[in-house]
Amino acid sequence: MRDTRYRTQAAFTLVELMIAILVLAALAAIAIPSYREHIEQAKRSQAIRDIAEIGMMIERFYSLNQTYPANLAALGAGVPATDPWGNAYGYLAIDVNPAPNQGNVRKDKNLNPLNSDYDLYSMGPDGQTQKQLTAAKARDDIVRAGNGSFIGLASEH
Repeated sequence: MRDTRYRTQAAFTLVELMIAILVLAALAAIAIPSYREHIEQAKRSQAIRDIAEIGMMIERFYSLNQTYPANLAALGAGVPATDPWGNAYGYLAIDVNPAPNQGNVRKDKNLNPLNSDYDLYSMGPDGQTQKQLTAAKARDDIVRAGNGSFIGLASEH
């Protein structure tokens, strides 16, 4: 006959398992949003770097040809094909002859053009944009403004 007074526990109880699951769920609730925000910040930073790099390519093109390229494909190889969200970068040459329709030029909150030379932007995570930065679809765009003095989130301009 076995002595049951010194029985050892060989498994977790249901209460212990529930506490462990609760702790894991609480950690996940904290960590997942933080991780997603970190990923979005990395994508925004990459888009800002891409726009700065494309801007330098456009300026190099201008110094060689005394005009801005008609589109980004005219810059040749090395131009990032898409932004970090998989959308094509937007570009519009403004200081060209003939000048583009002013309705196509991106505008700030006072309806003033963002740039006088060219517009260059990413449509951001939602893949949608509007010409005026205060519009809801444009708030998450990454834009070049002030003829290159600002590159960043449209809502911060």
